[in-house]
Amino acid sequence: MAKKEEPVNMVDQFRDFKELKNIDKTTMISVLEESFRNVLAKMFGSDENFDVIMNPDKGDCEIYQNLEVVADDEVENKDMQIGLTDAREIDPECEIGEDVAKRIYFEKFGRRAILNLRQTLQSKILDLQKDAIYSKFKELEGEVIVGEVHQIWKKEMLLLDEDQNELIMPKEEQIPSDFFHKGDTVRAVVKRVDNPNNNPKVIVSRTDERFLRRLFEQEVPEIHDGLITIKSVARIPGERAKIAVESYDDRIDPVGACVGVKGSRIHGIVRELRNENIDVINYTTNPQLYIQRALSPAKISTIRLSEEEHKAEVFLHPNEVSLAIGKGGFNIRLASMLTGYSIDVYRDIDEDEEDIYLDEFRDEIDAWVIEALKNLGLGTAKAVLNAPREALIEQADLEEDTVDHVIEVLKAEFED
Repeated sequence: MAKKEEPVNMVDQFRDFKELKNIDKTTMISVLEESFRNVLAKMFGSDENFDVIMNPDKGDCEIYQNLEVVADDEVENKDMQIGLTDAREIDPECEIGEDVAKRIYFEKFGRRAILNLRQTLQSKILDLQKDAIYSKFKELEGEVIVGEVHQIWKKEMLLLDEDQNELIMPKEEQIPSDFFHKGDTVRAVVKRVDNPNNNPKVIVSRTDERFLRRLFEQEVPEIHDGLITIKSVARIPGERAKIAVESYDDRIDPVGACVGVKGSRIHGIVRELRNENIDVINYTTNPQLYIQRALSPAKISTIRLSEEEHKAEVFLHPNEVSLAIGKGGFNIRLASMLTGYSIDVYRDIDEDEEDIYLDEFRDEIDAWVIEALKNLGLGTAKAVLNAPREALIEQADLEEDTVDHVIEVLKAEFED
């Protein structure tokens, strides 16, 4: 004897879909109705004479088939017509030529039909969820988000936000000194949202310069309120950063407001960024003054600008050159990034002091070596000779033999 199938409870079938996150109620109802109508069209040839009424609060639906009332012996299409006798069982007062609404119980079509419908719904809802996630995080690009470390791999880390959405933080988007354990809470900025094959992938970052911007907005009320504007940001993540700020209110000191009393405001940002050293400077539209401030703490003698090429030649006293370049060349790199100018640093030569530009030695020193030294802001022979040998090896990434050869060539020029 065949096993009798148990009746399918429609409420149980759709309970899972009733309170889905990221999908609004109107869209959910529309998807459910569309799915039912697709199944009805396959079963009856058309869904035009059906009314599908969704009950989202109960998790079920009501389906009515609108049929034309005809004489009992004139029924030609049972999907469109109904005999008068059967019609009066639905509506005792109906007459021939009118329509009656016959209640259809979808669960009576069998378990297979129900399961097929459920699979269709799951597929459509999954697509809706993916669309909703993509839209949600696309709007959050550039904003800070908090996630909990769920899994750590060699090349990336998986975070989960409060709604259990997955966030990916690649290794290159982590500050070099970042070290997290599973369960740690992490702040990062939504860098971008990729959507390959309608499968959203949210990439978050702690190295993006927008992360530093948002941290200042959170810590400094004047920035949040629009009284102070961040004009430019330059970062070497985990090492050093420069930020240029401007106030439209003369009564507000933008640098002082960002730093806070005894550094109270900036300390929290520095800790979040793993002790990244942050310089805050006043923005100005005067490019010479802007570059001068950006190269702080070095004191500049003169600046020659090429506006068309966006290049700046900066001249300093010999003891200021190393300050302008900074440890690892960070200061001059950040100043260039902040101002948008390519900056070359030169020793300020007294009129009675002889010095020679490095370009004059291209016959004896390889061009790429000269460029490496100039990138450190060492544009003259004496600037190189006054720089520590170890600094030339480390910062210019040159071999010891190469550095010794350069020093030998330059010294020979002045020995006569």
